[in-house]
Amino acid sequence: MSNRNCFRLVLYILLLPVIGFGQGKKSTSFHIVPLGVLGGIDESNLSAYMVAAPGTNDYICFDAGTLHYGIEKAVNNGAFSIPAEQVLRRYIKGYFISHAHLDHIAGLIINSPDDTAKTIYALGSTIETIKKDYFTWESWANFGDDGEAPALKKYHYQILTPDSIVNIKNTAMTVQAFPLSHSNLTSTAFLVQSNSAYILYLGDTGADEIEKSHNLQNLWTAIAPLIKTKKLKAIMIEASFPDEQPDKTLFGHLTPKRLMKEMHQLAGLSGGSLKGFDLIITHLKPPAASIVKIKAELKAENDLGLNLIFPQQGRPIDL
Repeated sequence: MSNRNCFRLVLYILLLPVIGFGQGKKSTSFHIVPLGVLGGIDESNLSAYMVAAPGTNDYICFDAGTLHYGIEKAVNNGAFSIPAEQVLRRYIKGYFISHAHLDHIAGLIINSPDDTAKTIYALGSTIETIKKDYFTWESWANFGDDGEAPALKKYHYQILTPDSIVNIKNTAMTVQAFPLSHSNLTSTAFLVQSNSAYILYLGDTGADEIEKSHNLQNLWTAIAPLIKTKKLKAIMIEASFPDEQPDKTLFGHLTPKRLMKEMHQLAGLSGGSLKGFDLIITHLKPPAASIVKIKAELKAENDLGLNLIFPQQGRPIDL
């Protein structure tokens, strides 16, 4: 090789970062550790997602159907380098409970004796159910700071009101809550901000058309500007049943067809393409054959080009 060609090769290597080597790598805005990803009957794998800003261990937990078993799986997968009980006690800074159905809160109740003091964030109706039905001295013990006496005051109840933005204690994140229609009760969507990035988590929800509601329409209208500016990094949303499920037995849940119809509504409101946008699918209900069918239908009906993510218990996701 001539000296001139050798010089050109060295120069090329030195300029690789400038001329585009590695370009397109997406910076991380949120780190997610799924502790439980299903709905239904498997008590070892029910809705719970730890979420933190990258580079921190200041996690919040979206719902808490499964905690201990999910944390153990995450530790075994290398997601955490400390013992499972320490993840529960040290890393989770607060719980965001979308509604008080057991598959979204059982882990919190069962693990409460071994937990540390932290805050439970929820709409007022959800907190009332927790106080009256779970944290009582007949059903368990009152680990809350309100309700039946004596109150052990391990957990502080933070009532969220729709449209208000609240600082999340012991983190640098904020949250805004939105009501959702879930058959006979109100569920919740949580919009969490970290720096200039957002993530949206929806608890159980039915389609507006079935629920005779405008809650999803209102939510999509609120987040459309974040889609336009690409500040919203992902939506975590349920698809509980395959399309064959009759409307009368959806009980406030979505099917792939209903979910994609909602995504078209969001695309119209945001005035742009959702191609490549991260959509994390939660709350798939067993049996296994139904889960396989739900995934296949979602992929087949994804004419918007969304990036469908099917989380696995204990396996981290970076956004």
